[in-house]
Order: sequence, then C-alpha cells, then structure tokens
Amino acid sequence: MAQQAYVTDTDNGGSEPERPGSALRRLRGRTARLLDVLRNDRRVWRRGLVLAALALLLALVMVAHAQIPNSIGNLGSLTETFLPWLGIGIPVLLGLGALRRSASALLAVLVPLVVWLNVFGGLLTDKATTGGDLTLATHNVNADNADPEGTARAVAAAGADVLALEELTASAVPVYERALASTYEYHSVQGTVGLWSKYPLSGVRSVDIKLGWTRAMRATVTTPDGPLAVYVAHLPSVRVKLEAGFTARQRDHSADALGEAIADERLPRTALLGDLNGTMNDRALNAVTSQLRSTQGAAGSGFGFSWPASFPMARIDQIMVKGVEPVSSWTLPETGSDHLPVAARVDLATDS
Repeated sequence: MAQQAYVTDTDNGGSEPERPGSALRRLRGRTARLLDVLRNDRRVWRRGLVLAALALLLALVMVAHAQIPNSIGNLGSLTETFLPWLGIGIPVLLGLGALRRSASALLAVLVPLVVWLNVFGGLLTDKATTGGDLTLATHNVNADNADPEGTARAVAAAGADVLALEELTASAVPVYERALASTYEYHSVQGTVGLWSKYPLSGVRSVDIKLGWTRAMRATVTTPDGPLAVYVAHLPSVRVKLEAGFTARQRDHSADALGEAIADERLPRTALLGDLNGTMNDRALNAVTSQLRSTQGAAGSGFGFSWPASFPMARIDQIMVKGVEPVSSWTLPETGSDHLPVAARVDLATDS
C-alpha cells in the first residue's frame, strides 16, 4: 500500500496528509526568496571577491601555462609537470565560497572547472580497445632496488614482448639477465639502460644524449609484422631547490639530443620507452613529444601516473610511438622500485 506524506498541524497537535502541490509551492517559494536575495542583497556578491579572483587566476594558469616563463627557476616546466593537480583547487574554492555564501565566488569557480574538464576530461575516459600484436613495457628499476630478481620476475609476468629497463647498475645487470633469460631470448645492455625482446635485435647502439655516459640506446626489433625501431632512454633527473627552483637544464639538453636522434631515424615505425623525467605537458620535452604519440593519452584510462610508486603524482615514465597504432596502455603493480612499470599494446599493422 502506498504511503502518504504527512505534515504536522501545529494548531491541533496532529498530522494530516500533505496536500497535492504543496511541496512544489514551497520549492517555488524558496527559489523566489533566493532569487530575491541575489537581486537585492549586494553582500552576497561583494563577499568572496578574493576567492573569485583566485578562481579566475587558477583558470588563467591552466589556459596560459605555456606563457609562464622558464627563465625564473623553470617555473613553467614545474607548473606543467603537475598541471592536472591544479584541479584540487576547484573543490577547495567551491567549499570556501559556500562557507562565505558568496555568489561571486561560486560563479567564478565554474570557470576553472570548465577549463580543467576541457583540458583533462578526455583522459578520464577509457580509450583502450582490444587487439594489437605487440606489447611493450618499460620500468625504471631503481639503482637502490633491494630485490632486483623479484622486480625482474614481476615485469616479466606482465607478458611484454619487448621490455626496457632503466637505472641498471653493473652489479644488478647479471641478476636481471638471469631472471629474464627464460622469457626473453634476445637482449642488450648499453650503459645503464637495457632492452629485452622475444624477437631478434639488430642495429643495436648507444645514443648520445650529451651526458658523458650512456643512458640511451637504439635497436631494431624484427617482429613478425616487420621491423620496429626501439629507443630506450633515461633522461637526467630534475630537482626542486629553494635557491634555484626547478633545476632541469641538463634534462632539457638531453631531451633535445634525443629528439634529434629520433628525427634521424629511417624506419617508419618507432617506439620510445623510458623514464623521461617529465610529463607530456612539459614544454621542455617538445623535441621528443612533438614527434611521437603517448600511448597513455591515445589508448589509456586515466592519467597513468607512474611516480612516485607509493603515491603516484606524475607520469614521467613513457611509452611513445610513431607509425603504429596504440591499442591500450596501463600501469603495472608496484615492485621494489620507486617507479611503477608501464605497459602498452600496439598494432604494428596499422599506420597511425
């Protein structure tokens, strides 16, 4: 039996069924009173003007981040590295605006909300599809990794056909070679980076990224669907220092050198695997990012943050491709490293 809504009759102490339409009339009345307040009470517009200004400034930073100069502590690159996290300011400003009962602040917060959704909303959808004929993976294993054998087993279990490892130490290389030997028939280590493959490798060489020691390499992987040029790179680390800001000059020079090497690549199908110590938004990596597609952006779900492993805040470990079609992209479970491994499935038969 349907239940009836009751309202209290304060005159006789009893209750009686609510009359049809009374709830709607009350809602209309409250709406009218609210609109009347917004029209006539100037205080709701005058309150929270500072919050409104902050909301508009937040939107401006997200829209015009490319105009923030790098001449002062690489502030532009630092902002771009953590650009998605600026969205945290939106619910904060929204809550403060509600506490202040400020119509101006609440209305202004809509601006950064729209901007954030326009810039990053597409990353929130799952773009992965089925298919593909080659799985790629990369992992900065961390030079201080206390369990290299366990790390090797973990990444091998992901089923990658081609695996890149960065930050290899001379003492750990034999451990990784033994642990991965049963899964990967072919491999090469150049300096502190290495490539393991289920398919033959040729044209293996180090790549000079202007460091004075080897942290990048190139090889041709002969897959059943044809050759694929694979680059493995570990760009220099960046630091945030009070006296110097975001110190990334060496990383930026190495990125330019890596971009030149990729531009000179003759094979039409190319993949870059590695720790770039920068995100796709960072302008300093334009020499690389302008030539290749991010598999996470094209076929991933979410931001795919990879560092630090305990609480990922940025995707600095990248799988990028040219001449092939990304099918899916994902992060792998935490290992003994401070980075998460990342993987991607690509279709070599389809030219992007």
